[in-house]
Amino acid sequence: MSSLHSIRPWRQIDRRKSRQIMVGNVPVGGDAPITVQTMTNTDTSDVAATVAQIRACADVGVDIVRVSTPDESSTTALREIVKQSPVPIVADIHFHYKRAIEAAEAGAACLRINPGNIGDASRVREVIKAAKDHGCSIRIGVNAGSLEKHLLDKYAEPCPEAMIESGLDHIKILQDNDFHEFKISCKASDVFLAAAAYQGLAEVTDAPIHLGITEAGGLTSGTIKSAIGMGNLLWAGIGDTIRVSLSADPVEEVKVGYEILKSLGLRHRGVNIISCPSCARQGFDVIKTVETLEKRLEHIKTPMSLSIIGCVVNGPGEALMTDVGFTGGGAGSGMVYLAGKQSHKLNNDEMVDHIVEQVEARASVLEAKAAAEAAE
Repeated sequence: MSSLHSIRPWRQIDRRKSRQIMVGNVPVGGDAPITVQTMTNTDTSDVAATVAQIRACADVGVDIVRVSTPDESSTTALREIVKQSPVPIVADIHFHYKRAIEAAEAGAACLRINPGNIGDASRVREVIKAAKDHGCSIRIGVNAGSLEKHLLDKYAEPCPEAMIESGLDHIKILQDNDFHEFKISCKASDVFLAAAAYQGLAEVTDAPIHLGITEAGGLTSGTIKSAIGMGNLLWAGIGDTIRVSLSADPVEEVKVGYEILKSLGLRHRGVNIISCPSCARQGFDVIKTVETLEKRLEHIKTPMSLSIIGCVVNGPGEALMTDVGFTGGGAGSGMVYLAGKQSHKLNNDEMVDHIVEQVEARASVLEAKAAAEAAE
């Protein structure tokens, strides 16, 4: 989509200009792609289970994974987890600042500290020293549910102003200690509160922003809530890395995160399926077909588009805009489109296997083209 901004300016998103930091080998902020994060929900001390979950998330494209380190056994296990992880690991720290120091020593790429419960400035300074000594970045994680008492006393309740003040207070501590490799979040479960806090924060700092609606809910409700909250902010150009918080498998968080970015043309990975909801005009079972194709095409990482439309009302028009398309017709067959052009008829009972073959072939063409351009 981004390549069409010059002729379709209504698709243009002007990203907020932020500093760039590194989380391990992954750049965050600046002109780097918006990264997708998730968090493991295994017992961190179970190295095998935690690494398996990280690898499953990596398979669907996660860039960074956060791991909770609530006790010493977790930070001990973290050393081995970091060694086996295919992506950078962020250590999630609450209450015990010593866990942050241990996590830095264990090889964490980033330390997530919550200003509301990490302790006083002296403890934060010790965490900063550990981060400097071991090449870690830091995420300041402000949360509406755990704001500092003096801010709640001042503002009476969690509000955007309190969240922004909390974040700026801790930015000042980091900067006063000559530490600048940090990003910041100001999450809330209330979409309005989170959006207002992020908008205000974006105006007063150039730090990379970690976007999220915390404790968003289950797979369906949490997806919708996250899409509304984060989609609104991303559309406004705010956000350098995102985490969708769902009461679900972390793999689902990654998938939803990518779908949010794909819908805004901000990040592309794998096959973007454009399909109709189906109706009495459909020439084949659209819903079943799309469900099957989503599973059969999970292995494709090349960004590309596929239209699966049940009839000729919108099918041909959608197919003109996609890499591969299939439009339902009559008498048990439909039309295949390749690179936006009508190609050949196909019987419905051969459709799924044939479309998978065409998508794989198109992916190979696109990959070869990208490789050739990179070599020039």
